[in-house]
Amino acid sequence: MARAVSETHGEILAAAARRFTVTGYRGTSLQDIAREVGVSKASVLYHFANKEALLAELMAPAIGMLQSLDDQLAGLTGAAAQEVAATGFVDLAVRFRREIAVLRGEFPELLCQPAFAHIQEISDRLRDALAGHSDRPSARIAALVLLAGISEACAEFVDIPDDDLRPALLTLVRRAVEPVDASQPQPPTTEDKES
Repeated sequence: MARAVSETHGEILAAAARRFTVTGYRGTSLQDIAREVGVSKASVLYHFANKEALLAELMAPAIGMLQSLDDQLAGLTGAAAQEVAATGFVDLAVRFRREIAVLRGEFPELLCQPAFAHIQEISDRLRDALAGHSDRPSARIAALVLLAGISEACAEFVDIPDDDLRPALLTLVRRAVEPVDASQPQPPTTEDKES
């Protein structure tokens, strides 16, 4: 009995996600995905123009949520930007753990693909918001380390339920990021004066 087109489409996406997680995006071929689904490579190409299109569709919901977070951050500064960035990114990372695992170690290369070219700019704005739009090196470094750490923790600790992981990550972020009052300039710290 032949499979429905939408069923095959979904099976190809699911197989691609599994393969990308295990062998990486670069290490997975369309033939590998076809073999796992039990269809021909031509069938995979009927559903997806190429491997990049398959990855773009797989990542579309996560990218959509990231773009929505970027829109929410527009115009926010200081502590308000930090809180929206922290809760928004933690929610995104927890919800899309599998997709983050797919990107593990291959993010820089994937940013070169047209479907993902705008992600670096959004990531930079998210990092700046988490730093409270501060120019202090310590705030910018902390924001970058937190974003990378949140992503890594979500990909690594798949055994921890979302209801435990989310509050643990938010607690960590709130401890690590100094709230910034947007209306007052921040005095330079000792480490900022030395740099």
